[in-house]
Amino acid sequence: MEASTLAITILWSLLFVYSILGSLDFGAGFWGMIYGRNEEKSASQIANRFLSPTWEVTNVFLVIFVVSVVTFFPFATTLLSNVLLVPVGLGVLLLTIRTTFMVFQHHADRYKDLLRLTSGFTGLIIPALLVSILPITLGGFVSVESGYPRLEYGELLTHPTLYMHILFGLSTELFISAIFLMDYAKEAEDWNAYDTFRKHSLWLGPVSIAIAMLTIGTFPDEASWIVDNIQEHWVAFGLSLLFFLIGYGFLFIRKKDGHRGLARPAVIMVGLQYAVAIYAYGAAHLPYLIYPDITITDGFTNPDTFYQMLIVYAVGFGILIPAFYLFWRLFLKDRRYLKQE
Repeated sequence: MEASTLAITILWSLLFVYSILGSLDFGAGFWGMIYGRNEEKSASQIANRFLSPTWEVTNVFLVIFVVSVVTFFPFATTLLSNVLLVPVGLGVLLLTIRTTFMVFQHHADRYKDLLRLTSGFTGLIIPALLVSILPITLGGFVSVESGYPRLEYGELLTHPTLYMHILFGLSTELFISAIFLMDYAKEAEDWNAYDTFRKHSLWLGPVSIAIAMLTIGTFPDEASWIVDNIQEHWVAFGLSLLFFLIGYGFLFIRKKDGHRGLARPAVIMVGLQYAVAIYAYGAAHLPYLIYPDITITDGFTNPDTFYQMLIVYAVGFGILIPAFYLFWRLFLKDRRYLKQE
């Protein structure tokens, strides 16, 4: 495997991890807002109980991803920073506001409702801004004037593919978070919350698949290259759909205790679904970072420097992975925390 291909594979893996953790983080904030003043308070409590420790871990992976982009593809940063300045800048600003509110969430009862609303709405707006980056990379929205790249906001904001990408991102975020919180509620033995999140998983799953298929149909004419590549990877996308159908089927199985749904197998299958789909989409996107202006080879750093950085990354993850495992044991498996005993 070429060094540039290995680098983009690592980046795509980090993007997958952040997309899953971000979906759980932002989705939990949204569900916490929706049920915060509802009679189904247990759903809000489960969402907030999960959200309380995990938002910091999510931000760690975002930082690692951004640093990796800059270090692995330094010759692409000029183009990326010019084109993505507004969506990424607004996303970081809202993320800063959200993080600040999360810090004071448990120490300011007077502003509890405001904090809940801020967490919920930013949990929708931030993913929408981040997902809006995807259509920009497809072609047709970037022009070069006097040697400087420029994002054509008028064309982007009036093109249906932008809004279909946003709908796809939001439906995916809510589906992933709902099905995971269903499993989280099962661990806490909160069956009211379990039934609530199962109900949402049942309708969000098919909606997210339908929107994904419709989104491809709204690609701009300049994106015919990636449509052809997606068709070439039909086996991988078909496998992803199969994982979804298996996971979705687990939601209907009745258990001996009378409750419907096998939450853990459903979460695993949905995780595999999105893993296969993301890597297949990444393969279809090669060799471009932004079509047709820059490829992974154009933006790649010196191979010798890359391999030296890999050693640094390996040492860093060697430290982080045990810490993440300890975090998982403390907050996602410890029944004393889950039940707030």
